[in-house]
Amino acid sequence: MNIWKKEKIRVRIAPSPTGALHIGTARSALFNYLFAKKNKGSFILRIEDTDLERSDLKWTQDIIDGLKWLGIEWDEGPDIGGAFGPYKQTQRIESYTKYLEKLLGEDKAYFCFCSSKDLEEKRQEQMTRGAAPKYDGTCAHLSKETVKKNISEGRPSVIRFRMHEKKIKFKDLIRGEIEFDTGLMGDIVIAKDTKTPLYNFAVVVDDYEMQISHVIRGEDHIANTPKQMMLQDALSFKPPAYAHIPLILAPDRSKMSKRYGSVSISDYKNMGYLPEAVINFMALLGWNPGTEKEIFSLSQLEKEFSLDKVQKAGAVFNIQRLDFINGYYIREKSDKKVAELCLPYLMSAGLIDGNRKIKGGEEVSEKKLEKIIQAYKARLKKLSEIVELADFFFKEKLEYNMNKLKWGTMDYAQTIESLNYSEKILSEIDNWEQKILEEKLMGAATKFNLEKGYPEKNRGYLLWPLRVALSAKEASASPFEIADILGKEKTLQRINDAIEALA
Repeated sequence: MNIWKKEKIRVRIAPSPTGALHIGTARSALFNYLFAKKNKGSFILRIEDTDLERSDLKWTQDIIDGLKWLGIEWDEGPDIGGAFGPYKQTQRIESYTKYLEKLLGEDKAYFCFCSSKDLEEKRQEQMTRGAAPKYDGTCAHLSKETVKKNISEGRPSVIRFRMHEKKIKFKDLIRGEIEFDTGLMGDIVIAKDTKTPLYNFAVVVDDYEMQISHVIRGEDHIANTPKQMMLQDALSFKPPAYAHIPLILAPDRSKMSKRYGSVSISDYKNMGYLPEAVINFMALLGWNPGTEKEIFSLSQLEKEFSLDKVQKAGAVFNIQRLDFINGYYIREKSDKKVAELCLPYLMSAGLIDGNRKIKGGEEVSEKKLEKIIQAYKARLKKLSEIVELADFFFKEKLEYNMNKLKWGTMDYAQTIESLNYSEKILSEIDNWEQKILEEKLMGAATKFNLEKGYPEKNRGYLLWPLRVALSAKEASASPFEIADILGKEKTLQRINDAIEALA
């Protein structure tokens, strides 16, 4: 890849602020960022906001916030400026007007007055004949007088670019040589008027004026490349190098959509995925390191990423893989840090307030919260799961499903007997520590089985009803961990509450 050292590497990501930052856009931003870092180049953020009806400042901010949360920093952009700004298309209208007027003046573009209805009828007629649907050139050779008259009368119009018939070939840095026949495309619309450019024109001007050396984008833009190259040629612009990365696909290999889960970065953040996990996961969507290694920090990716390891085939989104990676990064953090990250989810669920107090008024100490995290950190796939896993620690009273309290073939009376046995053992313990609780209860479980005629090694007869009494859950941490966190008074109270529910 030394060929890229010959010129200053400048890449960009250019999202439209018409919605939340999409995971596909974020992945494209990541690949551009990594390519720039690897080659000591510059990464630019540009906002393509010329769609005035759909663009919104809140989505611009969402894009900026999302990329910053991921740790993807840009060298130039709308919030920090740069030598090639402005970095919002709505602030670059003068540039577009200049080049549009140049194309019109050289007869490389023209005004088209065909109505949407006429265009659709012609398209349908072409398709009926089995011909490629394209503009038939009705307005391609109108006289200057006719054009001037139509414009003065306020007739709706657009600006079309003359797509001369030729074969366009370019070498894609991921897919190899690609060829298009522009004769199948017809003259394309490049602007609504001289102050309102459309995507294919605006992007060509922006990339040229910002001296973009490489355009790394999704494969859904491949069909736009010959149009943009024709415009570059007409304007005597040097074309950038192109690399089209695979699309992110749903498990059924369809285009990723909300049908298969969230598609915006803010959604993943809100669900409790860590930025380093999302970065790691996105990097593996289309990039293959060539080893079995799955865990990569951003700094490692900056060193190891290369376009020649980006695959051509679509990258299937596997939520289980994301969960696995996220779980890894959660486990790598200290209990204190995970507790800090989980706190907003507990507060949002109403389990504790801003003063770390539960509804009964009891304050949840930092130490207690860290103990809860210690008991559940290994089970967390995402931070938000702490609410469902550990909500019982933050409640004064639990609601019991009586059948869940029973173990195996035990009936209610036998379950009450088991809980009374646990209550007696625990009430006699003064040194309330997990290790001691485990030692006493494990010994008691064996003794209880022998006394009651249960299988000696099946400790569930004592420990299952106790664990469910303390948590009201079928799956939870061990009763020793839970009792240690709850404390003696609350542990004994919950055992009595369960007995009352069964009686």
